[in-house]
Amino acid sequence: MANRLRNRYLYTPRQKLFASLLVLLVVALPLGYAVKKWSTPEDRSCATGVSRPEGSAECVGVNGDGYDFGVPDLTEVAGLIGGENATLKPDEFATVAVLLPLTSPDPGMRVKVLHEVQGAYARQYRANHESNSETPKIRLVLANTGRGNAHWQATVEQLKAMTAGPERLRAVTGVATSSTEIRQAVTALTGAGIAVVGTTITADDIANGPGAGHNRFPGLARVSPTNSDEAKALAHFGKVNAAKALLVEDTRTGDHYTDTLKAAFAASLKGAPYEPQLFTSPADPTEEGTTANTFRQITHLICDTRAETVFFAGRHTQLRQFINALGARGCADRAFTVLTGDEGSYLGADNKLNRSALKARLTVRYASLAHPDAWLPAPGRPVPATGGSTVAYETFVTDVARASKKPVALADGQAIVAYDAMAAAVHAIRQATPDGASHPELSDVANQWPQVKGSLRVQGASGWICLDNFGNPFNKAVPIVELAEDGSQRFVQIAWPEGAPPATSCLPPRRG
Repeated sequence: MANRLRNRYLYTPRQKLFASLLVLLVVALPLGYAVKKWSTPEDRSCATGVSRPEGSAECVGVNGDGYDFGVPDLTEVAGLIGGENATLKPDEFATVAVLLPLTSPDPGMRVKVLHEVQGAYARQYRANHESNSETPKIRLVLANTGRGNAHWQATVEQLKAMTAGPERLRAVTGVATSSTEIRQAVTALTGAGIAVVGTTITADDIANGPGAGHNRFPGLARVSPTNSDEAKALAHFGKVNAAKALLVEDTRTGDHYTDTLKAAFAASLKGAPYEPQLFTSPADPTEEGTTANTFRQITHLICDTRAETVFFAGRHTQLRQFINALGARGCADRAFTVLTGDEGSYLGADNKLNRSALKARLTVRYASLAHPDAWLPAPGRPVPATGGSTVAYETFVTDVARASKKPVALADGQAIVAYDAMAAAVHAIRQATPDGASHPELSDVANQWPQVKGSLRVQGASGWICLDNFGNPFNKAVPIVELAEDGSQRFVQIAWPEGAPPATSCLPPRRG
């Protein structure tokens, strides 16, 4: 009886239809969603010209509409750039790109990136509003190469395509790290006829020069001295006794900054009695790795020597570890001076630096690319008569104040150098523009660098930019900076690769 009742009242045709529809919904809807998801390409776009590469969460590409690439620190200045670009008419501008690892997770690199973008915007604004209505006006775009510059190739391909389009890309600045990826990016850009102005690349082998392969990067110019010039300036400044000096160097190869810096330091330490002390940084030198253990051992060996000066050839993470280790050395009664390249500029913002180490008879000095006090007179420290000027620096200070509601940090020199790189790019674009034309041809911009000297030099905020025929700054001012006991970056004095400031003419001599 129970079975008959269940069949009669529970399995009526209507119920059977309802049950069938319910099963269809339960099975078909998820299946349809899955099929749609599998068959519809994933939207990986972030903004105009920017997307997430396959397998990456970073937003990579080129944008000038105000997009901040998901980096809150860049929101304000990216918005200012987008606003300035929006005022430009389609036929009145040429485009300059700032190529940087905008989404780097490394705290030091993030600070560097922010300051460089602020400096570039400051010079864009001056070019468009305070240069006697010179043309073309300048459109600025941000180009992200991603963490460790891993996505440089896709971004460079975008930039190359922009040379023939309505964006009229005519120059690229930034290219701010002396790494293998950046060397490849510079090769690709200059190979496509694009003028490139390096901001903080200092490696000697990411440069043109005399001899075989002298024009490896046609159209490359730099506003920073090479590592060799930094080392010569340090040597002229410090008058180091090689008999009481030694070199601590990274054995990891392929890092063009480190490779050329240790070669330059080794050349200035000929006759030194001690072999270099070696360490090996991680493949990504921004990682901590185990090098702190190595530096603890190296400090013991340094105490065994008669050394008073230590030249350090390595990146800033390892430099900080080395300073921390020296601060805890056993021979605390002896004074030491550490001399290094421009990576020392990161230390002021490094929260992992043990600032008490700087009170342990330890002096840390580095060759900076720029410093806010270098061209300001002070008691007992007059401004050099040539090689730069107070007026040029004070003009920069006025301009960069527009880049942020808060004061822009200048002690690391990054905003100053980025401003000067943009100044060089604007100079080349406008010098290459024929009378009556709205913009220059691409190849003409890259051919301007041999004429940037003498009375045609760029009056940089970091000092005169007088380029030799290979696009390298001649006898560029090198501020020597010391880490103060509180971790601040104290300007000491300007040093010169040639031993003295340049002549008023600022014409590079003939080289071999």
